[in-house]
Amino acid sequence: MISGKLYNASRLEPEHNPDVGRRLAQRINLVDIGDTAKIMELERKLFGAMGEKVYFRPPIHVDFGSNIYIGDNSYANMNCVFLDVAPIRIGNDVMLGPNVQLITATHPIDAGVRVRGLEYGLPITIGDGVWLGAGVIVNPGVTIGARTIVGSGAVVTKDLPADVIAVGNPARVLRAVTEDDRHHWENLEAEYQTEI
Repeated sequence: MISGKLYNASRLEPEHNPDVGRRLAQRINLVDIGDTAKIMELERKLFGAMGEKVYFRPPIHVDFGSNIYIGDNSYANMNCVFLDVAPIRIGNDVMLGPNVQLITATHPIDAGVRVRGLEYGLPITIGDGVWLGAGVIVNPGVTIGARTIVGSGAVVTKDLPADVIAVGNPARVLRAVTEDDRHHWENLEAEYQTEI
C-alpha cells in the first residue's frame, strides 16, 4: 500500500487496520478544545512523526495517521482530512486552512479493476513555509514547493514549484512570490512592531 502498488483495503492485515488511527483521531476530536496539551499529546501518538510547536486543531480526520510526518512549527485549522494510505510529508512552518484535504488514496481508471476493490496510493509532499488556504484539495502524488501559497478552494492536481501563488480548479500558477512582496510585508511588520 505504502509503495504505491495495488491493494485491497478489505484485506489489510489486522496490524495495518486503519481503525486504530481513526479511533485515536476520534478521541482527539472529543477532547475539550481548551485542553491543547491533551490534544497535542494524542496527536503525537497519532502521527508518524511530529516536530516541535505543531498543533492541528480538531476536528481532524485520518485514514491511518501513522503515515503523516510533520515538521516544526506547523498548524492546521479545523476539519482537515488526511487520507494517508501513502505517506504525507508536511514541512516546517506550514499553515493549513480549515477544511484542507490531503488525499493520497486513489483508484484504477479501469472500472473492472476498480469494482473488484483494488486501489492504490501516491505520496504527497508539502514543502517548508507553504500556506494552503481554506478548502484546498491536494490530489495523490502531488509535491508543493517551499513557500508556495495555494488559494482557497483550489484543487491541486499537479506539482507546484516553490515561491508561487496558485489558484483555481485545477490549480494553476497565478504569479511568483517576489522580493517586492517580501519588502511590502516586512515594512508592514515593522510598522506593527512600532505600534506595540
